[in-house]
Amino acid sequence: MIRLDDLALFVRTAALGSFSKAAREVNLLPGQASAAIGRLERELDIRLFARSTRSLRLTEEGRRYLPFAQDALQALRDGFEGMRGDAGVLTGTLQIAAPSDFGRNLLLPWISEFRRDHPGLDIQLLVSDQVADVFRDPVDIALRYGQIDDASYVALPVAPGNRRVLVASSDYIARHGRPASLDELSAHNCLQYRLRGRAYDRWSFPAAEGARLVQVAGRLVSDDAEVVRRWALAGEGIAYKSWLDVSEDVAQGRLEVLLPEVQGEPTPLNLVCPHRRQFSPAVKLLHALVEERCRRLARGI
Repeated sequence: MIRLDDLALFVRTAALGSFSKAAREVNLLPGQASAAIGRLERELDIRLFARSTRSLRLTEEGRRYLPFAQDALQALRDGFEGMRGDAGVLTGTLQIAAPSDFGRNLLLPWISEFRRDHPGLDIQLLVSDQVADVFRDPVDIALRYGQIDDASYVALPVAPGNRRVLVASSDYIARHGRPASLDELSAHNCLQYRLRGRAYDRWSFPAAEGARLVQVAGRLVSDDAEVVRRWALAGEGIAYKSWLDVSEDVAQGRLEVLLPEVQGEPTPLNLVCPHRRQFSPAVKLLHALVEERCRRLARGI
């Protein structure tokens, strides 16, 4: 008989690519994890992993069996949640990953409101600009900027029309002037964002003949989008930010949009998860809330 713990360990080992990492999550020794997988392989009479001293990878049989194992575990979780209370009462734990700026300044208060409406729900929020892998990381859903082209993910649009805008504080504009064209950005201190070790110093703008790339330079670079926004608020330079991240600052007069006639790079926001079965009632309600709030902010683009 297949043990549920062995099945869950198989799913996590496949996600993490390591017996030791999967074992650590459930306070087991690597040898115990390996033995559990071996036990599952004997029950199924198939080889799930190809092992060597340096690598661990799924076999073809393991890849084919993985979605069935994931569905079985999710069905059990759904059944458990359905037995925990009234159908209209949300319970359980929802793990969410979000970009730093959006997560801290917009999503955080929305989640607090969501929790007040659903006190039986536990929420774990991971705020980081490192892109969460919803297959490997311990998250149920992730909010992500950018176009989702990977067919292995399921994505729900949250703010499909969101774009980047050029912004600066009135203090910076008073001291350094307002650029009259994209060409004049080279004469300004442009606040740069770094991701995976690469600074984005070529800003993209849609054009009839294709994207126009503008080379920018500046003395301040950060791998945290919230830091870039704070530098802009402090008058340190010009930022090229998602409208969602700076809309409140613009509305309150803390930042000004530069070159409003220039269309910024599309930066759609999506809610991403690895499987449609994870669109639980909690996920659906949270998606509806975030989409509605983002729709209000998008009106100012």
